[in-house]
Amino acid sequence: MSKSFTGSKIALFHDNHVLVYLREDSDRIPFPAAWDLPGGGRENDETPDECALRELFEEFGLLLDPARIVWRKIYPSWSDPALVAHFMVAHIGPEDIAAVVFGNEGQRWEMMPVATYLAHEACVPHLRDRLRDAAAANLPAL
Repeated sequence: MSKSFTGSKIALFHDNHVLVYLREDSDRIPFPAAWDLPGGGRENDETPDECALRELFEEFGLLLDPARIVWRKIYPSWSDPALVAHFMVAHIGPEDIAAVVFGNEGQRWEMMPVATYLAHEACVPHLRDRLRDAAAANLPAL
């Protein structure tokens, strides 16, 4: 595992839907008004899992056991291709969805059909490609 990475994203699936949120519509942030996945930038000496799971808690109030991560891949970072970013997948259940407490980092959240996200004009472009890779991995219950 690379020690130099910019951040981690995690796609959380339930019944062919993925947990997403609509980013703020502001020119102060990358990808304004785009549908995004949980995750974000690395803090201090976090591992990729710690980064993704901290961001998941901050953004959605969910605590997820890292053992629930079923797939992961390292990609060039969109912000600095000389560095890498981590992308991972986990499954969540109805009890997790019911426990979501949406933070203040976006306009709203939803469980969006995976096919809708993949076809959406307003999704974060590099995450569409990463989600396609995960879908191509034939993971159970996507």
